[in-house]
Formats: sequence, structure tokens, C-alpha cells
Amino acid sequence: MNQEMYKAGVSAYRSGNWAVAASELSQAKQPGEVSGSVDHLLGNALMKLGRYDEAAKAYADALADSTYGKVGALNTNRGRALLAAGRSSEAVDALTRATQDPSYAKPYKAYLALGSAYEELGDVRSAGIAFRNAAIDENNPDPCFALRKLGGSFMELSRPVDAIEAYRTALDFSSSVHSQNAIYCELALAYVAANRMSEAVDAFNHATADGTYTLAPEAQASYDAARNAMAAMGVNKPSDTDNLLAAAGYGPVTYDPLDPTGETTGNLMPSPEDTGFFSINEEDIVKDAKEQKRKERKQKHTGRKVVITLVIILVVVCAAGGYAYYRGYGWPTQESVVNQAFEAKTNNGDLSSLIADSASSSDKSEIEALIPSGAQVSIDSVDRGMSDSTAKVSAKLSDGTTQHYVFHFTRDKIGWKISSVTVDTSSSNGSSSSTTTSGTVSAQN
Repeated sequence: MNQEMYKAGVSAYRSGNWAVAASELSQAKQPGEVSGSVDHLLGNALMKLGRYDEAAKAYADALADSTYGKVGALNTNRGRALLAAGRSSEAVDALTRATQDPSYAKPYKAYLALGSAYEELGDVRSAGIAFRNAAIDENNPDPCFALRKLGGSFMELSRPVDAIEAYRTALDFSSSVHSQNAIYCELALAYVAANRMSEAVDAFNHATADGTYTLAPEAQASYDAARNAMAAMGVNKPSDTDNLLAAAGYGPVTYDPLDPTGETTGNLMPSPEDTGFFSINEEDIVKDAKEQKRKERKQKHTGRKVVITLVIILVVVCAAGGYAYYRGYGWPTQESVVNQAFEAKTNNGDLSSLIADSASSSDKSEIEALIPSGAQVSIDSVDRGMSDSTAKVSAKLSDGTTQHYVFHFTRDKIGWKISSVTVDTSSSNGSSSSTTTSGTVSAQN
């Protein structure tokens, strides 16, 4: 290595002279030499200069130095460079590798970029999953941004109720007034999409209360429509949401479903580790809320992961939560577990977190062996139950053939895990029988 060039490059880099740093560092290595430290800094300097393709190559060269390490950080930077260069598919590959580095201390950075890459590719669902993973990373100093992006993904997926929960949680982590006003506007638009006009008007009022936030034309039109709808139906007329809950056997919603006692501020959300969530009494809720507030005064946002993890529960944390749980809903859903299992197998990931703890080692091995790699998955149907569920799944294999499966699930706290997988022969030959996992289909690797 040319030490003079390297030292000059480092000095220019530290002073923010990116052009000189890039020039000096690009000459620091001898032909054929690998140096992660040189190429890492070179890539950073090239990114500052907007030379994204060159930056991506520099990061790739740094990754070639096996002694340097920092695989997660380098792949994250390379993914960002590829994304900025318009090479979104390659960016997804690099960023996915970054998230798989167990030594990487800041995976939220990779997940945020990964979400943006999936957005560029039009894969809204995968983008939402990436933004969720960024939000629940305890090392993420600003989960608010990831939660807003998650809310946007839900809106694009026509799931405004889930978007509402994402935006409401984002408000808990918003520090600036302008940011809060913007989130209230996004929340209001989600309420309009969910036909909850009274709440939409209230959120719009919050967004514009201090006069510093101006609604975009689309938002202003929605605000006007919500107010007109409220005027047309009358102040005392029940909302469609109230009517829906009443039809399901629930009285009018006069309380915040996340704050049933009315004595907290919505900060109380159950932890997925708390198996007593569905049997906890009101006194315990109040006590827990007070304790939570005490902890928050001592150290702000220490319960971030608990709060955010539940933000995408479909209907469990709503006024009809117990009813939804009884009907087989929860998070992760049966569908998401199936998709995660196939994705993990394709990416050589670990499926153990998706399999029920009650499954034996041999059962887990059989499940992992049976799920094929590289398959295109579709969920044909889901039979939901409170404690057990099944899903019929079709998988188009890499050889062009289609294999049908039945996934069996068992309730895991408020979500689902795989208890077994069987090959569904009834979908192909009309038989009502199904074959067990034992050696019936070879793994597609």
C-alpha cells in the first residue's frame, strides 16, 4: 500500500474534501491488492460526490477483503449506492445480505434502504415488512420515520386500519411539532380511507391547530369531505364503525381500545411476551400503565420494541380484539408465517423461529426439508380457529411444476407458528387424503 497516498486520502476525508479524498485513496492500493479500510473510505467519498456506480464497486472491493469484516455495514452502503444508481434489484440482494450479518449492530439502516428498494420495484408488501423490521430494531434512534413508511405501505395495500395503528404509534416517537402535524395529517387520511370521519376531522384539526402546517390539496379535499360527511350524518348519528361493532355484539365505542380505563394516554400496549394479555384485568392495566409512565419519565422510549411490535396486528388490538382473537386472527398471521417460511428457505435463513416450540427436533427438520427453495407461493385458503389453524398453499417449483401443501398452525401467544406441514394430494388427484412430511417430497435446494 502507498502509505503517503492513504494518509493524504484520510486527511482529505476527515476535512470533508471528498474529491481529493477519492483521488488519493483510489491510488493508495497496489495492483491486485485488497484493503477493506481503503475501499470503505473510498466508497464513502464517492457517495458524497454522487458517483454511485463507482461507490458500489468500491464497497464490493472492500467486501473482498475477508480480514476487514464489517460485512453488514459494507453491504448496507453498497445497497444504498446501487439504489441511488437505479439498480434496485441488485440493491435488494446487497441489503438482504446486510440484514443477515449477526454482528451488524445497526440493521435498521439496511432495512430502511431495503424498504425503499422494494418500493422502487413496486413490491409494497415486502417494503412494509422491511420498514416494520426497521421500526422494531431497538438500536433505531428514530423509529418514527420507519413507522410512517410502514403506514404508507399499509395505505397502498388498502389496509387503512393497520395504517392508523402505525401512524398512532409514530406519534409517540415524534419529537418536533412539524413532524407531529404531518403525522396527524397522514393519520387523518387513513381515517378517511377507513370511513371513520369523526376521527379524521379530529386528526385534521390536530394537524392544522397551530397554523404552521399547510394541508396539500388532496389532504384539504379529504378534510372538507370528512367535515361534510359529519354535517350530513348529524353529530349524534352513530358511525359505520359503531354500527359494525354493534352488529358484532359490542356496544358503542366510547373509549380508546388501547386505553380501556380512560386513565392513560394510549401508551399502554401489551407485550407479545405477556401471555396474560387476553386475561389481564382492569386493575392490572391501570397499575401497569402507572408503572410504565414512571419508567418513561426516567428514560424516554425504553419500551419501544414492545409498543412497535404490535403496531401491525390486524384486529387484535381494537375494540373487538377478543372477538378477533376468538376468530383466529393475530400477528404474525397464518399467511405471513407461510410467506416468511418460503422466503427463509430460499434465502438459506433460519426457520426455527417460525416453528412451534412444541415440535420435536425431528419434526422441525422434516418441516424445513419439506419446504422447497425458490418457489412462488400463493395462499389458497385459511381455516382459522382460536387455538389451531390450517392453510392450503400452492407452490410453483423451480422446475415449473406446482406442489400443494397444508400448513398446520398452533397459537403462539397472539400469533401463529407452524406445527406441521403435509403434502396435499387432494388438490391434484381429487383424493381427500394427505401425505405426512416423512420423505414424501425431496427438498428443492
